[in-house]
Amino acid sequence: MKKFKMADEVILEYLHMEIISQFYRSCEKSDQDQCIAKLESLGFRIGQSLVERFTKESPRFKDELDTMKFICKDFWNYVYKKQIDNLRTNHQGVYVLQDNKFRFLTQMSNGKQFMEAAPKFLALPCGMIRGALSNLGVNCVVTAEVSAMPACKFQIQIQRA
Repeated sequence: MKKFKMADEVILEYLHMEIISQFYRSCEKSDQDQCIAKLESLGFRIGQSLVERFTKESPRFKDELDTMKFICKDFWNYVYKKQIDNLRTNHQGVYVLQDNKFRFLTQMSNGKQFMEAAPKFLALPCGMIRGALSNLGVNCVVTAEVSAMPACKFQIQIQRA
């Protein structure tokens, strides 16, 4: 049974790489921002669907911090087979989720030349986080930052009405 789980993980990584590759092949070189926006939009729909499925029989979260803890522990574990390494907040609507070994960046080299390619691999996960939170009633903007491969920080800025 363990072999199948490992095979599933490899398939997910290859699927992610192929989605990114296909999107970039279909975009013109001058339209890279639009390509990232399309990937983020696809991730948004995936995140909405996944969180709906994962929370179908769960009670509502009592507050925003509980929702973020769910994303860091349960949602991340469902999707990436590990929990977020660190969650920080300024208690004013900004959360930073740090993954020290982000799955979709581990296959890339640690060289600086790959740092500029990292954003295209993070658009889909940013969208997934935003979509999941949207479905849980949290309107936000999600950005990602890579300072050293394969570590990644996702910043979530809550949009208050």
